[in-house]
Amino acid sequence: MAKKKKKKSPPGGEIIASNRRARHDYNILDTYECGIVLVGPEIKSLRAGRASLAEAFATIDEGEVWLRQLHIPEYAMASWTNHSPRRTRKLLLHRREIDSLYGKVRDGNRTLVPLSLYLKNGRVKVELGLAQGKQDYDKRNAIKRRTEEREVVKELGRRIKGMSG
Repeated sequence: MAKKKKKKSPPGGEIIASNRRARHDYNILDTYECGIVLVGPEIKSLRAGRASLAEAFATIDEGEVWLRQLHIPEYAMASWTNHSPRRTRKLLLHRREIDSLYGKVRDGNRTLVPLSLYLKNGRVKVELGLAQGKQDYDKRNAIKRRTEEREVVKELGRRIKGMSG
């Protein structure tokens, strides 16, 4: 029976949601840990493990970083205090990090993609990646390489098993 792979946990955090598609579509050049400004029902919904990063992206407007299209469903127990599920949320970074990111995004064909949402010391953090888009042939080569590595590992496992049996 094959072991189930455990999600890679960020340092000191419990993963709420991750964007696996981002690592397939983009080359991640650098990552940043950001805080996020939330309202009460949003944090309760996130603690219940409900969020989707599928279409989310970040932009830099007037010296501030904003996370757009992050879907946090409405919290069932909150009534009139509920939030809009896809509202724009502010990300918290140091000024020098924002300035550096702005320069890197403005210069080339790079974008800011959220890679994961996680809890760290009771606060929600976003792992933000500075990403450069992959071409279709790069994606195919990555899939081919992973398949070949998997086959090599499988073959080595068979040989080792055959020697010990």
